[in-house]
Amino acid sequence: MNYVIDAPEVPSLPVRGSGQLFPIHRIYCVGRNYAEHAREMGHDPDREPPFFFQKNPDTIVPDGGEFPYPDKSSNVHFEMELVVALSKGGKDIAEADALDHVYGYALGLDMTRRDLQGEAKKMGRPWEIGKAFEHAAPCGDVIPVSRIGHPASGRIWLNVNGQLRQEGDINQLIWNIPETISCLSGLFTLAPGDLIYTGTPAGVGPIDRGDVMNGGVDGMGEITIRVT
Repeated sequence: MNYVIDAPEVPSLPVRGSGQLFPIHRIYCVGRNYAEHAREMGHDPDREPPFFFQKNPDTIVPDGGEFPYPDKSSNVHFEMELVVALSKGGKDIAEADALDHVYGYALGLDMTRRDLQGEAKKMGRPWEIGKAFEHAAPCGDVIPVSRIGHPASGRIWLNVNGQLRQEGDINQLIWNIPETISCLSGLFTLAPGDLIYTGTPAGVGPIDRGDVMNGGVDGMGEITIRVT
């Protein structure tokens, strides 16, 4: 290709146990998808249609990596999440067919500049300033469905400096994974390489420089990220 500047690298994640990489196309995130988290954020957890926001693919930080504390914020929060990695895309995907589009699953952190997000909410502005900044999407290895199937239940948790901060079960998702994929595909044309951060349980809170975040989902291992 005769590009006028050097083309950026394709962001990717390791595929566990294969030596191969999973290329990342887009990152979608589901907002307030656990009832207790919705309550702690001051919202009614009734089952309204899900809503979504995006992060940029190049905000990925791999397992074992560092999260530089971002500028212009003094209140940065962790949000531990199960992540879905798609191998097939499409539009208006039926719930019954949704899991056929999944390549695998991963462990992720939706890092949030909560103070900047709060200001954006008050002014009716988009959330990107609070959600889509550099290094805002730590994510572990992609684990293929062929290895773990489609997890529908299991403890999800996060420790900060060895102290338990978040705990729940992925069976508490307000909108489960097939429902989420189906709904999202009605709003966007999904593509191979898309990641979906499925939401976080209650207990979100601030981190500081020097903190170590360590979390996991039963049967999927752990992810560890250091704040610098």
